[in-house]
Amino acid sequence: MSLENISCQKSFGGWHKRYRHRSEVLGCDMVFAVYLPPQAEQGGKLPVLYWLSGLTCTDENFMQKAGAMRMAAELGLIIVAPDTSPRGPEVPGDPDGAWDFGLGAGFYLNATQEPWSRHYRMHDYVVQELPTLVEAHFPASDKRGISGHSMGGHGALVCALRNPGRYQSVSAFSPINNPMDCPWGQKAFSRFLGEDRSKWREWDACALIAEVDEKLPLLVDQGDRDDFLANQLKPEALQQAAKQAGHPLTLRLQPGYDHSYFFIASFIDEHLRHHAHALVG
Repeated sequence: MSLENISCQKSFGGWHKRYRHRSEVLGCDMVFAVYLPPQAEQGGKLPVLYWLSGLTCTDENFMQKAGAMRMAAELGLIIVAPDTSPRGPEVPGDPDGAWDFGLGAGFYLNATQEPWSRHYRMHDYVVQELPTLVEAHFPASDKRGISGHSMGGHGALVCALRNPGRYQSVSAFSPINNPMDCPWGQKAFSRFLGEDRSKWREWDACALIAEVDEKLPLLVDQGDRDDFLANQLKPEALQQAAKQAGHPLTLRLQPGYDHSYFFIASFIDEHLRHHAHALVG
């Protein structure tokens, strides 16, 4: 697959670049961003952290607001940030134009229902197609971590739990922990996956955590002033599921913080060190 470079900026001795490519999995053109730390020019391959953003976001939210590049440059981590959903005139969105479904809200699953199933296969894109592309075109090793925020936090947890051995580290900020039991998740799952709730379990971290053999430690940060905490995010459900499964989870409820990138920027260095510990050693 060919890549079209659409922007390039130097940052902390490395390079932030955005690319466009044709996705066979999603059936449309996609844009992703990559941060290449200065070590990328010294030869050898570097580990990669994949960042999944939340509802309404693109790759630009994290790269511009999280303040992650300084620490990534220090640690020698490549960061890759895909879009949150397929895009383009051929891709169906919410018929009512709602912001919490469809374009910008792909929920990092593989849709099975029409008209969504042709394009909305973000899980396969994130787990398979994009890493293959990144590892072919950049000095990227097969040591991978995954993280994300809100809907992207849900995506990070599910990608790691569904694909043992694929990732060496995982973390999340304010994830949608139990999408089967919250309005955002129920809306998305009923349309993307149909009304059979047994099929939803395949995309819910609280259900998956009871079934996996790999005990990859989870790091989750959640602000206690998050407007979506009680109704949509439900970290206590993940905590209970992890406890019952004996799965290692560090869940930190951070006092005073909300759902914004101010929260993410405040703790991103700790998350990057968490990933580097597993990926770099």
